[in-house]
Amino acid sequence: MIRRCIFLFVLVSLISCGGKDKIPVGILKPDKMQAVLWDVIKADAFTAEIIRKDSSKKTADVNLKLQQEVFAIHKITRQSFYKSYDYYKENPGKLKVIMDSMIVQAERNK
Repeated sequence: MIRRCIFLFVLVSLISCGGKDKIPVGILKPDKMQAVLWDVIKADAFTAEIIRKDSSKKTADVNLKLQQEVFAIHKITRQSFYKSYDYYKENPGKLKVIMDSMIVQAERNK
């Protein structure tokens, strides 16, 4: 009887821990999220550094347009990006992996 209880406990533990690394449906996979996030950050930096100096353009409008272009290039929607971004913010371990990979990539590109 004790062996059955231990076996059942181990089985339940393995099953409950098994799905933690899976990405839910509708969420961008880490590699895709990294590529899109990298481009969104570059668009934000461009807007902050270049466009803000041009008083004839509204930075928010330019930033929105650049983000839409990024989403079109990656063939995703704004909603899917922000849904994925919210998911990764709620799962900091997964977001850390993405951010660390981006840092390594940026240092390689220097």
